[in-house]
Amino acid sequence: MDSALLIPIASVILGAIIAAVFFRSYFCKRRSEVQTISHPELPSDPKKHQKPSHTKKSHSKPHSHSSDKDQNKKHHPLDLNTLKGHGDYVTGLCFSSDGSSLATACGDGVIRVFKLDDASSKSFKFLRINLPAGGHPTAVAFGDNATSIIVSSQGLSGSSLYMYGEEKPKASDETKQQAKLPLPKIKWENHKVHDKKSVLTLVGATASYGSADGSTIVASCSEGTDIRLWHAKTGKLLGDVDTNQLKNTMATLSPNGRFIAAAAFTADVKVWEVVYSKDGSVKEVLRVMQLKGHKSAVTWLCFTPNSEQIITASKDGSMRIWNINVWYHLDEDPKTLKVFPIPLHDSNGATLHYDRLNISPDGKILATTHGSTLQWLCVETGKVLDIAERAHDGDITWISWAPKPIPSGDKNVLVLATASVDKKVKLWAAPSLS
Repeated sequence: MDSALLIPIASVILGAIIAAVFFRSYFCKRRSEVQTISHPELPSDPKKHQKPSHTKKSHSKPHSHSSDKDQNKKHHPLDLNTLKGHGDYVTGLCFSSDGSSLATACGDGVIRVFKLDDASSKSFKFLRINLPAGGHPTAVAFGDNATSIIVSSQGLSGSSLYMYGEEKPKASDETKQQAKLPLPKIKWENHKVHDKKSVLTLVGATASYGSADGSTIVASCSEGTDIRLWHAKTGKLLGDVDTNQLKNTMATLSPNGRFIAAAAFTADVKVWEVVYSKDGSVKEVLRVMQLKGHKSAVTWLCFTPNSEQIITASKDGSMRIWNINVWYHLDEDPKTLKVFPIPLHDSNGATLHYDRLNISPDGKILATTHGSTLQWLCVETGKVLDIAERAHDGDITWISWAPKPIPSGDKNVLVLATASVDKKVKLWAAPSLS
């Protein structure tokens, strides 16, 4: 063969060999990268990456959260359980009168009603109530029973109230319904209840004072200055009052349905009496007293279980217990029974104020919050019984005690529920008083 042809042929063969080596190395590297992406190293706790067992369409499927508690974190000894599954921040919660159900209001537009057969359970049955489109729930309260739920919702046109009640199954559907919780339906609705202002608090109470007929009444407090009283079963407006204090902070009802008390922009707390007719219906709502003594705005308040005292917390760094069981008809003023300094301070030693207060059903323990911190105080002494400095991974939005001890494992315990912007609801056992 001509030597002139050998040189090009040899060059082509050599180039092919070099190209083959290069591409083999390249494709081996790419294969390794693909395998690394397709089969990453498993984390130490694979449960964290599992999808939740329930679907959004389920109404009564158990909500399992066996992996809710992060095993890498040290849990507070009073922490009983965590309810996850909320799609957004939780704005409010409420126990039914028998403590068997816990309703939560969530920014994802859903009300969830959990059945608390055992507070330490790994899964709970719950109902999903989807609010009408365009509304975001701000608060929730139970009506006459555990199947009657009142919800406040905020939309572009203003605030609305909806009452959901149990829809009785048809005889032919009884067998099918046995495996599911009954689905609630809207029984009444009121719109623009506070014009375009949002509802800050929604609280219900059983009207049991005097000649009251025992029905449930509900007080809605707006971010403006008005507070309205509603009949839980019918949605009828029973009365309204005005704090005349620039803007409200919150309002609540006494457990017996006799009084409404409100904290607003100033240091004073106004109290109204719900007057009942002989037939048991609400006759009128009258302003009867004012609690004066704090030097700065009252941030929250609550009634004691006997409806005869009010506990207030103020930005002046103090808490007060007031006796409102007085002859106010004869101009007798409410009296301050006790004054306690708020036992919560920042890193510089400055006193912090409380965002929320709620008293246990036995009247002995006061649960308080500031941001994500949760404290339990002795009502008798004002001393700290226990504290969870980071009870949630965000600010606590609502707290409520179950009205009676509920099952937790092999015993019944007093349970406090807390809601937060971290999309969680937590259940806590009451601390020991000793």
